[in-house]
Amino acid sequence: MAKGTTEMEVGSDGVAVIYVVNPPVNALSIDVWYSLKRHYEEALQREDVKAIVLTGSGRSFSAGLDVSVFADIHKPEQLKDHCILIEAMTDIFEDAGKPSVAAIDGPALGGGLEISMVCQARISTSNAQLGLTELQFGVIPGFGGTQRLPRLVGLTKALEMMMLSKPIKAEEAHELGLVDAVVSPNDLLNDARRWALDICESKRPWVRALYKTDKLESPEVAREILNSARVQSRKQAANLQHPLVCIDAVEEGIVSGPRAGLRKEAMAFQELFFSGTCKSLIHVFFSQRATSKVPGVTDLGLMPRKVSKVAIVGGGPMGSGIATTLILSHYPVILKEINEKFLNAGIGRIKGRGWLNITSSLPI
Repeated sequence: MAKGTTEMEVGSDGVAVIYVVNPPVNALSIDVWYSLKRHYEEALQREDVKAIVLTGSGRSFSAGLDVSVFADIHKPEQLKDHCILIEAMTDIFEDAGKPSVAAIDGPALGGGLEISMVCQARISTSNAQLGLTELQFGVIPGFGGTQRLPRLVGLTKALEMMMLSKPIKAEEAHELGLVDAVVSPNDLLNDARRWALDICESKRPWVRALYKTDKLESPEVAREILNSARVQSRKQAANLQHPLVCIDAVEEGIVSGPRAGLRKEAMAFQELFFSGTCKSLIHVFFSQRATSKVPGVTDLGLMPRKVSKVAIVGGGPMGSGIATTLILSHYPVILKEINEKFLNAGIGRIKGRGWLNITSSLPI
């Protein structure tokens, strides 16, 4: 059974709109990638198509690579074949003779943001969230993110976004140059279509993010920024290597050019994909979500039982503090201690706070 797909419609204006369809967040499964490749190649071949808009169905652009892929791919050869396909697709997107514009509403994360960065422009709503969040899964951005993001927002901000795995909002993305315009949800598709046609008619610039250099710092400054990022990474996560690998991939692109950076990124992604760190973090990801779906508990609409009174074992500083809080919330409290001396000391602590008459409120 296919996990997601894409759909394409061509308007009378000559703009092909390709939708990523994989609810609820339009994750990029392998099936989605192959479907996207097929529709994009069709759009390039059709004479009635002048430009392309890439968007997501519903209220999400794409939350990135489908995490279930990590469980479905078991051999390096499988992963390598998929990575070759995706790299070829991003090259086609970026270097095609027809411009493409990403219309972003909701999350554009991980691979979702990476595929948008190969488009010639990005238009978003104020609801958009943009980020490269791969490091939280033990891998690095594997579809060009380590090379294109620094060229769009600058090295310092790009490293921050990748190291923290923290998305930014549309307004900040616009200020940084990651998105070209922020529009209302109702205007998103129409504005993206017009923007794509404007690029086609040379009314707006045709931008290939991989080859931009105006946001990159000088080699000397870049070296300082990269070394500082390494120091910070070692402080925050001394036992994790993949953040340092990410920094190395970024550096390779700055020192040896973006193509060399892409090669290093791809090799590192494929190695990290099968690492123990990646497996552990993916396990944590699925385990956290499993706790919200406990058979016999979360699916039965259970209600908490009414609390009539509370017993506290120990009247030390912590126990007496808890007792005081409960009494102030009008709960009867039973305080239990090992002997009368400690019990009286606990009662004294509660009385000392001046909140209550302990005799009537704390039956022993």
